[in-house]
Parts: sequence; C-alpha cells; structure tokens
Amino acid sequence: MSEPARFDRGHTDDLMTFLAASPSPYHAVANAAERLEKAGFRQVAETDAWDGTSGGKYVLRGGAIVAWYVPEGAAPHTPFRIIGAHTDSPNLRVKPLPDTGAHGWRQVAVEIYGGPLLNSWLDRDLGIAGRLTLRDGSTRLVNVDRPLLRVPQLAIHLDRSVTADGLKLDKQRHMQPVWGLGRDVRDGDLIAFLEETAGIPAGEVTGWDLMTHSVEPPAYLGRDHELLAGPRMDNLLSVHAGTAALAAVASSSSQPASIPVLAAFDHEENGSQSDTGADGPLLGTVLERSVLSRGGSFEDRARAFAGTVCLSSDTGHAVHPNYAERHDPTHHPRVNGGPILKVNVNNRYATDGSGRAEFTAACEAADVPFQSFVSNNSMPCGTTIGPITAARHGIKTVDIGVAILSMHSVRELCGADDPFLLAGALTAFLER
Repeated sequence: MSEPARFDRGHTDDLMTFLAASPSPYHAVANAAERLEKAGFRQVAETDAWDGTSGGKYVLRGGAIVAWYVPEGAAPHTPFRIIGAHTDSPNLRVKPLPDTGAHGWRQVAVEIYGGPLLNSWLDRDLGIAGRLTLRDGSTRLVNVDRPLLRVPQLAIHLDRSVTADGLKLDKQRHMQPVWGLGRDVRDGDLIAFLEETAGIPAGEVTGWDLMTHSVEPPAYLGRDHELLAGPRMDNLLSVHAGTAALAAVASSSSQPASIPVLAAFDHEENGSQSDTGADGPLLGTVLERSVLSRGGSFEDRARAFAGTVCLSSDTGHAVHPNYAERHDPTHHPRVNGGPILKVNVNNRYATDGSGRAEFTAACEAADVPFQSFVSNNSMPCGTTIGPITAARHGIKTVDIGVAILSMHSVRELCGADDPFLLAGALTAFLER
C-alpha cells in the first residue's frame, strides 16, 4: 500500500469539536443533521408523504439518523452505497427515580449502559446530558457540561486488598455518583434542576433519557501530538467521518452513480434491538420509501438492494504494547496506519473476500492505506451492526473502522491521522 495521505489537522480538530458537543446520541444526531443542513440536506418527517425529488434528505428518530442524497435522474432501481455507524457509547444512565443518597450525601441513581470499563468512570468530573420529554410530547435537549457529579473511589486505607486482588466494583453499590450534600433526599430535585437549566417551566418534564459524561475535553497527546484522546470515539469517530463523507459527495460537482447513505443507529452497545437500532426496521423502511417515492416497484426495490453495499464503520482494537499476547500474532493493527478491515469467519463481522475487494478499491482511489484485523483464536470476538445489516436487509456488508486503545473507557485513544484517513476512504466509497 502507499504511504498515508497528508494529515489534515483541520479534520481532526473538527472531530474534537463534534465529540465535545455530542455527549449523548441525541446531541450526536442533532449535530450531524446541522452539518448536513449546511450541505443542502433537508429533514423529512416519517409521517409525511415523500416526494421523489433529487437532493439530500434525512430522517431523525431519537438517537438515530438516516440521510441520503438522490442524484439528478436517479432511476428507481439505482443501488445504494451505505455508511453504517452507531451513536451510543457505554456510560452511566439515570434511573426513573433518580434522587437518592445516604449519610448526608445526595446522589443520583444510575444504571450501567452497555459494557463500560467501570474503573475509568471513578474520580472523574461528570456532567449530565440527554433528552427531556415535555407534557405536550415535544422533546428538548439538555447538556450540563460542567463538573456536576462524581463517582468517588474508596481510599486504599479502607481496602488494602486492592493492591493484591485488584479493584472489584459492584455495579449497584459502588457506581452511584454524588452531586451534593443534604440529609433529606427530595424526589424531583434532579429533574427540577434540569428544567431550570434548560429554561423549561417547572413540572413540564414528564420523561427523560439522561446519561453522564466526562467533562474533560478531547486533546492531542504525545510529544508530536500524533495521538488523540477523547470520549465516545466508539463510535462517534465513524459518525463524524460518515457525515463529512456524505456532505462532501453531495456538494461535489460530479454526481455519484449510486445513492450515498449515512445510517447512524442507536443501541448498538446493548444489541441493536430497538426502533432506532440496526436490528429495527428504520433503514429498510427509509430505503424502500426512497425507491417508491421515485415511482419504483417491488422489482425496483429488489434490484436496488441487490446492488447495494454497506460499509459498517466502527472502532476496533489497535495492538496494545502492554498486552500484545491478547492479539493475533500476525495481525497487529497500529494507530495512524489507516483504517482496519475486520474479518471473522464465524460472521461476527460481515466481511468476505468480495467485501475486501470493495474496500480495497475505495482505499486505492483515496490513496489511503488500510490494515487487516482478526481476533486471536483463543479470545472471543466482538461484533458490530455489520452482520445485523447484512442479514436483515440482504445487503452486502463490509466491516471496517479505526484502530484504537482503551475501547469502552470514558476516554479512548486513537492516532490523530486515522480519522482523516477514514473519512477519505468513506468519501471514495460513496463516490464509486
């Protein structure tokens, strides 16, 4: 493969802005939509009739977004080229009865979402963000992006076994953050505080989807700033790159031969089985309605899907210098080595030989190097939305991503070049 393309600091700077502004899936899709609006896209409601006009359109549903660009003169059977990603990350999420506490401490009751590295959440200054639902059914985003909560670790003097046996955390007893002092726990205090913060009249919030986040901003790391540390790279790094790629293709003077699509789903970290997850009907419904709105038939829909390719873009594992034995001995993806192609013969990833050829062609067109990832045979392999997308929609799917360290930590680490290289490969894929 050729040498990496020139590192575009502007792209990674923009990723840092996106990460900081997207503490929840709802914020992530709102920010992606805002960027697409600037590229000429317009939102369409699922409850409205859709027309077959050309141009960029998108659908928002909760923490998911599906956006697509119809070129001038696209036939109903025109295939799609899809970038798939997910908007959610492992974290601590607020329970239905959030106000709790003991021994003079006021706390917030949280539930563990996904599979976070729990120790990484200890002694962090945490904010709170998410979606508030009002009595009239409307929703408002809220983001308290300042030190508000903290999960305090037990001092070593009170648990000497930590040095010998390691840290052992009980998800129920040890992960409830503190946010103030007071002997009397008052039901409704947290929501009342968030109503005031968001400028909502008292008592108007009747539902909420709230989560904690580290308020430490993303930052370059290393002597030469060759690394990037930040939150939620799994998988907002791919959402950001996919958004940039779709906007670039839609803004190009040349029209793509296929219909480029970005599908960023929620709930990947807990199985994707929701109305906004990859295992739900959202993507298939949007694609089918796009075909039908352009006068297509079931035959046109079948032809379009048969020619469609999806790149499922999610972060993967870079070789860890302290745990190299956990990796396959002949596959050691490195940071700043370009995106990774994920392979698993047991279909934990959807890539096959023809998928590899698709991704190779895109990387060669963009002059971007890529690497191969396969798990150590003795280790269980994770999975992505790739196999779900392939099986649910009958769409050829290829699993790719960026190699990182500290996956599922409150703060992850990647190479500062790799986001730009991924975006280049995704753009070339959509243009093919």
